[in-house]
Amino acid sequence: MILNGQVALVTGGSRGIGRAIALALAQAGAYVVINYRGNRPAAELTLEELSDKGGRGELSQFDVSVEKEVDGAVKQIVDGQGKVDILVNNAGVTSDGLLIRMKSEDWDQVIGTNLKGTVLCTKTVCRVMIRQRYGRIINLSSVVGQMGNVGQSLYAASKAGILGFTKSIARELASRAVTVNAVTPGFIETEMTAKLTPQLQEEFLRSIPLGRFGNCEEVAQLVVFLTGPGAGYITGQVIGVNGGLYM
Repeated sequence: MILNGQVALVTGGSRGIGRAIALALAQAGAYVVINYRGNRPAAELTLEELSDKGGRGELSQFDVSVEKEVDGAVKQIVDGQGKVDILVNNAGVTSDGLLIRMKSEDWDQVIGTNLKGTVLCTKTVCRVMIRQRYGRIINLSSVVGQMGNVGQSLYAASKAGILGFTKSIARELASRAVTVNAVTPGFIETEMTAKLTPQLQEEFLRSIPLGRFGNCEEVAQLVVFLTGPGAGYITGQVIGVNGGLYM
């Protein structure tokens, strides 16, 4: 229970990696606010599982790309819980396809959710953390933001932007005992990888030295460590969970 008494906000916490992070933080003792944008049934299932395992938390519906909604949601959390100790910027979308076929609305959606959403949530929450003189911010980027990938130029741009943002904000907030780090998952077993054809899965597996896809819990355990007392001297870092795909 290394996070006992702490309050965590996990954006996009209803499914996939976000869900695993929410559950892991709760098991470590944190009170977890699970953000979702539209899929309430999935969010409710995550909260139910969290509660069944002895964790505590609540749901918070807002769009991370809309500043007014972010500000209102964080205010409600602080009004109810008194603080925010941990922010995990996990909410993300992708719109895959070749650049020449890109539509402006694809750009707006991907950059708006992945990069702008990370910036807006960090901007609002870090005000609380500065007053507290304590905080842990974890930004979920991607191995694609480090190495690129055909057909994912928008996604790669948004995730690469998160890396630069992480390092800059880590410098800005260090004097207030707020650490900021980025986690870059590789190919993780989620709904997205499940949709890949067997041929594509085999092709990707051949490029991973460990010879397998990762699982959501492996990403979540790294996040728990980075939010705990053992990571107090780690900030501005990019840590990969990719099976050796990118070194």
